Amino acid sequence: MRIRGLATFMFAAGLLSSPTIASAEQIEQTKDDALTYPETRTVDVVDEQFGVYVADPYRWLENDVREDDEVAAWVDAQNSVTNSYLDKLDGTKALAASMTRLFDYDQLSAPVIAGGKYFYERKSGGQNQAILYVLDGKEGEERVLLDPAKWSDDGATALAEWSPSEDGSYLVYAVQDGGSDWRTLKIVNVMTGEILPDKVEWAKFTNLAWMPSSTGFIYSRFPEPEEGAAFQSLNANHSLYVHVRGSDQSKDIKVYDTPDRPELNHFAQLTSDKKWVVITSSSGTDDRYEITLVEVDASEIKSQILVEGFDHSWSLIDGIDNVLYFTTNKDAPRMRVVKVDLDSEEREWVELVPEHSATIDDAVIIGGKLAVNYMDDAKSRLELFSIFGDPLGVVELPGLGQVSELHGSAKDSEGVFAFDSFNRPNTIFSFDGVGAPAIWAKPELPFDPDMISVTQRFYESADGTKIPMFLVHRKDLDLAEGAPTLLYGYGGFNISLLPGYSSTKMAWIEAGGVFAQANLRGGGEYGKVWHDGGRLGNKQNVFDDFIAAGEFLIAEGITPKNGLAIEGRSNGGLLVGAVMNQRPDLFTAGHAAVGVMDMLRFDRFTAGRYWVDDYGYPNKEGDFQTLLTYSPYHNIQDGTDYPALIVSTADTDDRVVPGHSFKYTARLQAADTGSKPHLIRIETRAGHGSGKPTDKLIEEYSDIYGFLADAIGLKLEK
Repeated sequence: MRIRGLATFMFAAGLLSSPTIASAEQIEQTKDDALTYPETRTVDVVDEQFGVYVADPYRWLENDVREDDEVAAWVDAQNSVTNSYLDKLDGTKALAASMTRLFDYDQLSAPVIAGGKYFYERKSGGQNQAILYVLDGKEGEERVLLDPAKWSDDGATALAEWSPSEDGSYLVYAVQDGGSDWRTLKIVNVMTGEILPDKVEWAKFTNLAWMPSSTGFIYSRFPEPEEGAAFQSLNANHSLYVHVRGSDQSKDIKVYDTPDRPELNHFAQLTSDKKWVVITSSSGTDDRYEITLVEVDASEIKSQILVEGFDHSWSLIDGIDNVLYFTTNKDAPRMRVVKVDLDSEEREWVELVPEHSATIDDAVIIGGKLAVNYMDDAKSRLELFSIFGDPLGVVELPGLGQVSELHGSAKDSEGVFAFDSFNRPNTIFSFDGVGAPAIWAKPELPFDPDMISVTQRFYESADGTKIPMFLVHRKDLDLAEGAPTLLYGYGGFNISLLPGYSSTKMAWIEAGGVFAQANLRGGGEYGKVWHDGGRLGNKQNVFDDFIAAGEFLIAEGITPKNGLAIEGRSNGGLLVGAVMNQRPDLFTAGHAAVGVMDMLRFDRFTAGRYWVDDYGYPNKEGDFQTLLTYSPYHNIQDGTDYPALIVSTADTDDRVVPGHSFKYTARLQAADTGSKPHLIRIETRAGHGSGKPTDKLIEEYSDIYGFLADAIGLKLEK
């Protein structure tokens, strides 16, 4: 089913009059004809900042599509153009069939163990959303606990965060509707499957942590937004509350907030012995935290600061009695493990696992052992240490890939983790020591992973920095002849791109394309220095790294001259927009998904204000000057031939509001940028990406990869 846009539904209901932009008859064309884009109204808006006058002719497209009839009509007209073009492409149906087959396996999550019960998600082929199961002990019978398929007719309502109580008797879970970041929290009785009447609204960016004896849970929320502003208003005054099971939300107890600093976010964890509430506060997206403690059994709620000031990363591992264990980058850019004794008057930090040449990604305590998950040249390595920091050895992994969902606690003797790679979906392992872990669950695959080659290469960026890149392709593909290539990147917010499986990308690979993933600066693959090397005034390094990746692929003969497509999501959408402006000659096609495209106004909507840690402040002169140099919306080169480009966004994206993509596309279409198509695909009942049902993913990516394949010469079956 092709997307129709919000306006279509509103016209059908008689809620909108006919738009004043191009009609369906006007935009109907054959693929070989010049595209006729809808005419987009411009407005006379010019902002003056630091003596610089900046025009913003498409400011009106920032308005919420649900609240503005003209924006809704624009969305509908753009989708009509895009659908008309995509309908004429060869191969999209074959891609959709391939993706449908490749999604037909059990997508597994690592279990969370509570009260002897195992809680885990599984999504089998044909299911739009994962189902939450519970296993009553290792040898117990598996049963369905929550099935989101029953929550909506269109499959766009998803199970998000969830957490079982310590004894496994109750489970709190978050409902995500239409891809929004907002959450509704509910409780299910694990034994009976009964959904309790408890209902908590306006939770967002939250952990879910149970209090002792399953009496209630701690969560994070924002104040209820004004009517009509839920999807665009700035997020401020994040607070921690305790919800007592069986009570109304109006009775929830505020545990912690910072009204004098409304920009802070707060997340709560409980140590596994339930002695301490550990509150992690952040001021943005940067890994710089303040740590506050609340004693659970105290006679009154009284907080005490453990780590003051937002200078370093601190991540709780667990607590045993009054000893807390953390990972931190204080005095260790690639992280180390430390502990603090709360009974000690000095509360000095003691190092257990020192900084390593690899970067610590995660750590858990399992019984009397520390399991430390490292990133070693952008791939995982799992090591064990004693609780005192003595090295015990390595947990053997099945190859080059990624360890995720590392679970365990001081009360458990067994740990679990998920492992995947570009050619292997999640396999779940359990372990209690060094050596080979045991397989807990393994999916039957709809393809042969041994027929897929996964290798790692290193190339030089513009300043000589060595950048890692993964290459994935069919083993029978002769790279000496070159093959159409999809290059993916992100480069920001300390987020690392490790090897991971994707059914949509496997369809590209099976069709004979190469997939390349570059580990750009701005990510966290090599710790704080790597992150710092690609943010704020160093942001151009990210673009240089990505451009150098494209040049390397072509120079090595892996990719033919006109056979390179690029893709990025969110901050990666910004990446695609920026390098399209800087090197339109290098790339043949691109996909910019849910991108941050207006770098002078990103901090005015929803979560955008957090991103100043990576991007800088548009209202500070030095940052403004830097942002203006690469902002995709402001640097489109009129009179230059651009690559083919498809922009994608969604009406319920309240992370990167769709106005970014709307404005950027309108300006690109209006400029003289050559004859190649510059389209936008706008999904309805979808958000920034999480919670999207399988059928929408298949429809979306068969469209997008069909578009890219057509542009760079990847031959697809008809």
